[in-house]
Amino acid sequence: MRSDDVKKGYVRAPNRSLLRALGVTEREMGLPFIGIANSWNTVVPGHVHLRMLAEKIREGIAAGGGTPFEFNTIGICDGIAMGHEGMRYSLPSRENIADSVELMVQAHRFDGLVCLGTCDKIVPGMLMAAVRCNIPAIVVTGGPMLSGYAGGHELSLIDIFEGVGRVAAGKMSEEDLCTLESCAMPGCGSCQGLYTANTMACITEAMGMSLPGCAAIPAVDAAKLRISRESGERIVALVREGVTPRSIITRAAMRNAIRVDMALGGSTNTVLHLMALAEEAGVPLTLDDFNEIAGDVPHICHMQPGGPHSMQTLYRAGGIPAVFARLATLLEDAVGVSGQSAGSIAGSARILDEEVIRSVANPVHDAGGLRILTGTLAPDGCVIKSAAVNEEMWRHTGPARVYEGEADAMRAILGGSIREGDVIVIRYEGPRGAPGMPEMLSPTSALVGLGMTRVALVTDGRFSGGTRGPCIGHVAPEAAVGGPIGLVREGDEIAVDLYERRIDLLVDPDVLEGRRAQAQPPAREVSGVLARYARSVGQANRGAVMK
Repeated sequence: MRSDDVKKGYVRAPNRSLLRALGVTEREMGLPFIGIANSWNTVVPGHVHLRMLAEKIREGIAAGGGTPFEFNTIGICDGIAMGHEGMRYSLPSRENIADSVELMVQAHRFDGLVCLGTCDKIVPGMLMAAVRCNIPAIVVTGGPMLSGYAGGHELSLIDIFEGVGRVAAGKMSEEDLCTLESCAMPGCGSCQGLYTANTMACITEAMGMSLPGCAAIPAVDAAKLRISRESGERIVALVREGVTPRSIITRAAMRNAIRVDMALGGSTNTVLHLMALAEEAGVPLTLDDFNEIAGDVPHICHMQPGGPHSMQTLYRAGGIPAVFARLATLLEDAVGVSGQSAGSIAGSARILDEEVIRSVANPVHDAGGLRILTGTLAPDGCVIKSAAVNEEMWRHTGPARVYEGEADAMRAILGGSIREGDVIVIRYEGPRGAPGMPEMLSPTSALVGLGMTRVALVTDGRFSGGTRGPCIGHVAPEAAVGGPIGLVREGDEIAVDLYERRIDLLVDPDVLEGRRAQAQPPAREVSGVLARYARSVGQANRGAVMK
């Protein structure tokens, strides 16, 4: 066992002495040492209940014949960080989480690892650490929040973001918005729809790193306690079997994860995180894989924010195993932490609601819910959640409205400067230029709240999983490294074609070269974490990983 490095032989007496100070017994000293990376805190609703789940994991590890050791990672709430300078720190936190888990695992020579987390950057950061360390590992995701409720309707956080636009349009009073905000988020768990946190939970299960059924179980359901304990028991078996993350997170497993992502119509951020995980794991994955799979896998679950169904509804319909059952003939052979193959999970699953999890012959959309676009505006690609775009906007050409950052764009939207047909360009918000590639849920939600249905938004930053409408993110190369998005000027025509997977700046190339010679990127004073991040981060099409 790896843990023998800290506990075997007379030369390790000082190490053992410190372990005994923790209350480790002689019997426990001879068992596999299992680390529990827990992102519990009292800042994030998705994390506030994780102490309870960690206790069940500890019970499971002990019952399975292991010795548990728990430690913490940070966890940022994207919803609280949204719309201000704090959002620049969210994506960099993924690297911090990966680093901190790696540091703890390697320093203390754990034999196995349980990753317990819920939200957007935490789960991908933990997965990145798991493949770096490549010791047996399993992921327990904390589960979605129950839906809010008011006026006969289920609510989620996106109703509040879009309410800001309704107040600006005079369609809602501030008092009514305050009443709504008090009803929308009823307790612990990740935000209710298929936003980034829940999409990451779903694809973590789909790639085999969580036990079947884990992703969709609500945070407050006793089933989440049970699967936490089962995961604790299972990690000890994985240690004894020598099953490591790199044997699970294969190209086939990652492509199965993409299939589930397409079937659900998940967050655009999953493209970024899957590419980052592929970089860490050494799996040959490109943006072309997403388009190829999108062409083969229909969108079969109409989930929030583009559709009506919450994660609670998906859970009641059978969860990810039931989605596997629908996709059975499309899945590749891969075995997860449960020891079951994707095919066997699909074969034993039950579909409990035919309307929530439709058949491939009766999909919501014929093609998968995400599309990668390329063209003269994004030579290295960009991404859109096509499942959340009205069909009338699948082809659109309009004049560019150019803003050097989210704050300027938000002022223009709320100030009434945007017209139907416009293409809003928000640039210098990429991994290096922002720095930190912030999400932009506020401007997209404001547009919806204002009732604007024919405005496209293009950025080298990111969009929240809660975004709906023709919102195109991750434009690569970003403006800060000389990408064409930095050369767009007010009034330039931009053409978007989701059918052809194209996004083009309709300006003569010679004119663009003339602009390039005159381009002067805005200077942004940054220090600390953001300065280090800007110096070493890569581009979005490869996952925005640190080099």
